Amino acid sequence: MPDTQSAGKPPLDGLIVLDFSHALAGPYCTMLMAQYGARVYKIESPDGDLARTWGPPFVETATGEHAAFFLGLNPGKQSVVIDLKRPEGVALCLDLIERADVLIENMRPGTMKRLGLGYEAARVRNPRLVYCSISGYGQDGPRRDDPALDLVLQASSGLISMTGVSKDSERVRCGHSVADITAGMFGLTGILLALRSREQTGAGQFVDVSMYDGMLSAMASNFANLMGSGRPPEPMGTAFPTIVPYRGFRASDREVVIAVATDKLWAAFCPAIDKPEWKSHPDYATNRLRVKNRATLEPAIAEIFRTKTASEWEACMGAAGIPCSAVRELDEVAADPHTAVRGMLENVDGFTVTGLPVKLAGSQRVAERHAAPSLGQHTQAALVDLLGLDDAAIRAMKAGGTI
Repeated sequence: MPDTQSAGKPPLDGLIVLDFSHALAGPYCTMLMAQYGARVYKIESPDGDLARTWGPPFVETATGEHAAFFLGLNPGKQSVVIDLKRPEGVALCLDLIERADVLIENMRPGTMKRLGLGYEAARVRNPRLVYCSISGYGQDGPRRDDPALDLVLQASSGLISMTGVSKDSERVRCGHSVADITAGMFGLTGILLALRSREQTGAGQFVDVSMYDGMLSAMASNFANLMGSGRPPEPMGTAFPTIVPYRGFRASDREVVIAVATDKLWAAFCPAIDKPEWKSHPDYATNRLRVKNRATLEPAIAEIFRTKTASEWEACMGAAGIPCSAVRELDEVAADPHTAVRGMLENVDGFTVTGLPVKLAGSQRVAERHAAPSLGQHTQAALVDLLGLDDAAIRAMKAGGTI
């Protein structure tokens, strides 16, 4: 990677973000923003983000006991507790909005408007505000008001219909919250697009991010297959509908996956498994033929793969240039030296969190990350920094239950 000693500030340095989101989709988006230098103020109710209760495991830190789930999604943020059920709390938030660049929320459509904090009210106070709403199905359409969590979106988007090992098997959810995380990434994309537009026009705008839309976009190749064939994809385990061999096979000790995605790779693969004659076999010479004859080819490959360990196959495939990996557990991934070199797991105040997914050679990293905040840890400091409130005003708000 190029030298970064003379790099500039973190790319989102100076950006002020009001984060009204909870659970996963919104917090993942704002975690990324904090990682790249934004000042993220996590606006919480007196009860706090519901993810604070999502455990076990719970972990003891310098600021008390926290759900590991919450610690992993909220490092680098500042917690500000404001009671939005009080008019004084809403008024305080509107004052904060005047100082913000970005507001993000993932409540049901219409909730923020009912609270008096919808986009129209916010825009009056700050025309430059980029206001991002993440929801299950978006701000319009017949499913707008349907309740939605990741599992439900995996089902309604069609993803779960493609998981499992066969059409008759029990379908399974993706092992990570892919609908939430996809929405969080598209949320960041939308915010950055709106900020770029603001540079050109001087005006902020509303960003409508739907988990449903994000999943359909992320499954572009699956929908392409549907449109091309007229048939919905079926669950195939680790196999792939348009490439063979591209799946997992059981080695003598554990499962290993291979991705022979081109005919050039096929030509290298055949001698690597001591089957050089398959290179020009009339049933297997091209990917189109291999897909057609999957039913005979894959079982034959499976028999071969049972003869060596996964590590032996990794070495064999690596020497031939074939993409290959054992199916690893997360603890193996955490211990991998490559994970360390890439900085993808970092210790922050005694708890390990994920690192920066995008490396920027021309920007500095955030100088010092801090762990996820305790509830209301930064309320007073934020009100002083952003609004210049004095101690008397803050004491009065505390006494009245506003903060």
